[in-house]
Amino acid sequence: MSGLKKRVVIVEEDSSLLQIFNLVIGGTDKFNVIGLYNTFDEAFKSFKKSIPDIVLMDIELPGTNGIEGTRVIRECYPATEVVIVTNYENDEAIFDALRAGAIGYILKSLNYVELILALEELIKGGAPLSSRIARKVINNYHVNLNSPLSNRERQIMQMISVGKTYSEIAEECHISKETSKTHIRNIYVKLKVNSKSEAIAKANNDRLI
Repeated sequence: MSGLKKRVVIVEEDSSLLQIFNLVIGGTDKFNVIGLYNTFDEAFKSFKKSIPDIVLMDIELPGTNGIEGTRVIRECYPATEVVIVTNYENDEAIFDALRAGAIGYILKSLNYVELILALEELIKGGAPLSSRIARKVINNYHVNLNSPLSNRERQIMQMISVGKTYSEIAEECHISKETSKTHIRNIYVKLKVNSKSEAIAKANNDRLI
């Protein structure tokens, strides 16, 4: 593959964005876009004809989502590298994607030059991560390993610490408002606190977020 263009498949629910990615990536001399799909299931069927070197994968897809799709690709075609391209910045999505086998995680807010640079980093052997995502990954290694909080509770505690409301937490985590309140009550019990300010102070002091 050393002198050849890398074969790229793009899986993105938004058809207009799909075409933009196609124009940007296909217009370079290092990449050849061989497939554009709105669903993972359609994309995966095409692998029987031509296996891509790189798959750019959205998370929010009809049918099989991007994280589960990444897991399937890594199991069936381990030489194919998957880069998640999404708007999701929450810890759960990031680490679920990386555990599923994604080699990179970049945000749709990147400009097109940054997108190409990320792909060039990939073919040089790197793991492209948007700067905010890289910070979250690094911060994860700084967290107290003896934390009493689950991954979901830590995610919600991080949202509490930046002033998110019950409704905002529920929306970002795709849970009901009542479920978000239940998580917060459980956090207070585990941290042995009675208020938001006490929870934030405890979480910061004990490196729980």
